[in-house]
This record gives sequence, C-alpha cells and structure tokens, in this order.
Amino acid sequence: MQTIQIQYHDTPYGLLKLGAFENQLCMCDWQYRKMRSAVDSRLARGLKAAFKEEDCEVLKQTRCQLDEYFNRTREKFDIPLALVGTDFQKQVWQALIKVPFGSTSSYLELAQSINNEKAIRAVASANGANAISIIVPCHRIIGSNGSLTGYAGGLDAKKRLLLLEQQQDLFSSEQVEQMEI
Repeated sequence: MQTIQIQYHDTPYGLLKLGAFENQLCMCDWQYRKMRSAVDSRLARGLKAAFKEEDCEVLKQTRCQLDEYFNRTREKFDIPLALVGTDFQKQVWQALIKVPFGSTSSYLELAQSINNEKAIRAVASANGANAISIIVPCHRIIGSNGSLTGYAGGLDAKKRLLLLEQQQDLFSSEQVEQMEI
C-alpha cells in the first residue's frame, strides 16, 4: 500500500495536519476540524494509501511557505497539489485558487466563476470539503451579505486569516471579537 506522509504544523491560527502523496501536497487541514476523520478517510480511499508520520521535501516546503504567509512575506503558494475529490469538487477548488490574496468572494460568485450559477449549495459543500486550507483559500469565501460563514478552522481563524491578508491584524482582540460573524 502507498503512503500519505503526514506532519503537524503549529501556526498562530491553529494546528494544521499536512499530508503529502507522491511529492504533492494532498492535505493542509485543521487538525481539530469537525470532519477530521471523514476527510482523512476520503483521502486514504481516494489515494489508496495509508497515513504514516514522516517528513519529506514537499512537507518542508509547505511549512516554510505557510510561515512566510503568516509573516506576510508570501501571497501565493507554489506547492504541487494533489486535489482528491470529485471532478466537480476539483473544479471548485481550482476556482478557489484564483480568488486573489486579500480579496473575498461569495458562494454565488464562485458558482458563477465555474459557469454553474444554480450550484450554490454544491459549491458551498465542495468548499467545506476542501482538505488544503489556506493554500486552496476557502477562507476567502463569505456570504453574499458579507457575513462570515462556516470554516473548518473555525470562524475566529477565518476572520483572522482575512484580517491578515487585508493587512489589518493590528486590531486588538476586543476589536476582533466585535467583528460581525
């Protein structure tokens, strides 16, 4: 059986579980998300592989690029990705990658970007199934009314990531708590 190499990376926003398969990143996901076991099972099934805690070059590059992102010295990632999901999910995730750093988009706009305006709920579901958080920036998707909506890392992490990208993380913790979720 093949192997998905995993490592954990503690960030200022929470613990991430990183996974690599055949020199491609297949997971950069929040360790304590509600659907942790479902995402892990989907990846193991889809790749016909078992998890093994060991390091590799792709995971080292990912940790380095994530640290640069959190330190505001990186806006784009250039890690090779293995997107594991249905064709529709992969289409949504490719569209997510195109949402620019520091910007947000809505589920409707994301559905329109893949020429499937009526698939808003399916787009939202695919967004929630994303196993490569931050690098495939599902945190940049907000409600049509501007509200923050569900996020695997939690709404506080989503809010903080958006503030980081908008160069506004200089708010006090009280100001962040008062932001509308």
